[in-house]
Amino acid sequence: MLDGFQKLRGIVNDPALSAAQKAHALAVQAENLLPYPALDPETREALDARIICDMYEGAAPYRPRYVLADFSVVLKKGSCWLELPPPETLDEALNTLMIAYHHVPSITGMPVYIGQLDALLMPFCEGVSDEDLYRKIKLFWRYIDRVLPDAFLHANIGPTDNPVARAILRVDAELKQIAPNLTLLYDPAVSSEDLLAHAVRNITECSKPHIANHPIHAATFDAAGYGIVSCYNALPLRGGASTLTRVNLREVALRARGVDDFLADLLPRYVELCARLMQARIDYLFDESGFFQSFLVEEGWIDRDRFTAMFGVFGMAEAVNALQDKAGLPGRYGHDAGANALGLRITQALADMVEARPMRNVWRGRAMLHAQAGLSTDADATPGIRIAYGTEPDPVTHVQALAPQHRYYASGVSEILTLDETVKANPEAVLQLCKGAFAAGFREFTANVASNDLVRVTGYMIRLSDVARHDAGDGSRTNTTALGAEAAKLTGILARKPRVVGQELDAGQR
Repeated sequence: MLDGFQKLRGIVNDPALSAAQKAHALAVQAENLLPYPALDPETREALDARIICDMYEGAAPYRPRYVLADFSVVLKKGSCWLELPPPETLDEALNTLMIAYHHVPSITGMPVYIGQLDALLMPFCEGVSDEDLYRKIKLFWRYIDRVLPDAFLHANIGPTDNPVARAILRVDAELKQIAPNLTLLYDPAVSSEDLLAHAVRNITECSKPHIANHPIHAATFDAAGYGIVSCYNALPLRGGASTLTRVNLREVALRARGVDDFLADLLPRYVELCARLMQARIDYLFDESGFFQSFLVEEGWIDRDRFTAMFGVFGMAEAVNALQDKAGLPGRYGHDAGANALGLRITQALADMVEARPMRNVWRGRAMLHAQAGLSTDADATPGIRIAYGTEPDPVTHVQALAPQHRYYASGVSEILTLDETVKANPEAVLQLCKGAFAAGFREFTANVASNDLVRVTGYMIRLSDVARHDAGDGSRTNTTALGAEAAKLTGILARKPRVVGQELDAGQR
């Protein structure tokens, strides 16, 4: 208990934290003073060894990890609980959303999803000029970053080409904020080529937006829809994810005698233990926390039956390379056909195991496989199924190496292609690379441009200038700068190799 009090005192006395950041950190420490949900000894041992991981979500899950509220409900009906009438004008709609965001929790203490904004706002735009819309969106965008300064907060636009989507892209490139993160849902049958080109130009300016392969995502979910949240996580709209637990594939591979032992014995064992950990956390949330007795359920913003569970994996690159070493094979993950085939084999086995494991209080009764983007402390394991930092091949080889695995990671998978700054003079190359990646099966296209101040860490954004000030002891007004600074020191994110896009994938190639 003394150690716990020392941690609390350290937070209170930390001059680099704002008052709001201290309050959140104190709440996290207070939760972790409570007993953990009951685990069997084998699961507890695997968690303590961090072969499986709870993402440090806390000892008493009192809110889901990710909540995707359907904000169209409050825009159409208002809210009795919040004493809000249905908005009638664009100004009223923006004000209603600004209020609503503060009442939707998540693991970060702030919302991770602020809606498919163009679909939400277009009904209020009749008679609003493009210039007025731009000014209003700019104020709204600035509000979000200053009042909800967390880079896991995420907005969606698309797939239609419309004035709100265009205004958001214009403002995002101009302000270059870490929040909100942004995804364009791209559908070649609906989205205009010019909208995609606009998004690509934005990427060269500010490394945003993500571009999601909307037809693949839409086919994964149902008519109620989905959203891309936090980093690049695809989840049911009007629901979300109760929890995210993950398996460290590197640690499993290091304990295996070889590929057969890994696939037949150790991987199934740790998949089951990770599922037990997940179920224990879900049981607490649903049966003890009281979360689903809130106005969010009563007014229809969320539906308890639409919360899934994210079964995460990370360290694929290290796992494959370790198993290659045990087999006496020199090929490395991302560069060798045999190593890449082993990665695909592991992914297929994981998908089968997760699909075969029933879960209580989980959408469709099964968890969703997820290529988890890593923690800032993952010093020895590459996020998800990515190629190890600093060893990335050229962008075309990169895409071709990993595209076959994407189909299996229904709740999120993303690569970060770091491109040389010369691409700013040739954005068409990025557009063709994106289209080619989607034709090859990518679910998400994400790129950093090496010279930009605003860069992606694992999926969330940081500004390198903010990290420099943080490291100088000045702290940061944004909650995720500290995570990015830690990741830069421990995980090698800044060692990504900038690549020239010189062999764009044929957009029609399959």
